[in-house]
Amino acid sequence: MAKYLISACLCGQDCRYDEGHFDIPVLRQLAESGEAIPFCPECAGGLPTPRIPCERVGERVLAADGTDCTAAYTEGARLALATCRRYGLTAAILKESSPSCGVHRIHDGTHTGHKIPGMGVTAAMLAENGIRLFTEKDYL
Repeated sequence: MAKYLISACLCGQDCRYDEGHFDIPVLRQLAESGEAIPFCPECAGGLPTPRIPCERVGERVLAADGTDCTAAYTEGARLALATCRRYGLTAAILKESSPSCGVHRIHDGTHTGHKIPGMGVTAAMLAENGIRLFTEKDYL
């Protein structure tokens, strides 16, 4: 039975903005064994893969070309929370620094690689609703 929602990119799924992934064997094994449900809030929110990189700017999420992608990120977060509720999940393992999944740090909105303390849209919504959050760094 599943215990966690997990960022799909951490399980080897090519859903990152650059069509890449992170293959962390212990996390992939959690998904393969059914202990975790892989989920990409950005794809669930309707964004394509690959896509223009986005960063949080206050309450908005902006692509590097200036496009406002806030609605897609918010919808992805809502669907992530709905998935947690549907399967009774009380914890999530999320990709640090992501504009969706960052738990402790996110990019600063300048698209220069600089990171600041903060949470991604999905991480914030899950935390506000009592879901315990972990990052891949907790498993490395």
